[in-house]
Amino acid sequence: MQLHDCSATWRKSVYVEEVSHGEVVWSGKVEVFDLTGHPKAKHCYAWRHAEREQFITILDLPPVTDAYIAVKVGVSHQIKKRGQNDGGEIQIR
Repeated sequence: MQLHDCSATWRKSVYVEEVSHGEVVWSGKVEVFDLTGHPKAKHCYAWRHAEREQFITILDLPPVTDAYIAVKVGVSHQIKKRGQNDGGEIQIR
C-alpha cells in the first residue's frame, strides 16, 4: 500500500450505509485490509468515491475502529471540505 508506506492484505468487504438527518448520504462496499509494516495502524478501510475516479483510504487510528466509523469520518471530512472549497476537489489521506 504505497500511500501509507506498508504492505496490505485484503481481509473482507463490508456493506456500509451512512445516514444523516434521515437521508442516506453514502452507501456501498468498504474493503478492509490488514496492514503489515505500518507503525501505528493494523487495518485500513477503503472505498471508491461516489462521484469521482478516486479511492478513499482511512487507517484504523482513533476514533476509527471499524468500517462504519471509517465511512462516518470520511463522509464528515468530505462535507467539511466541500464547504471550505465550495464544491472543489476532495482528497482524504
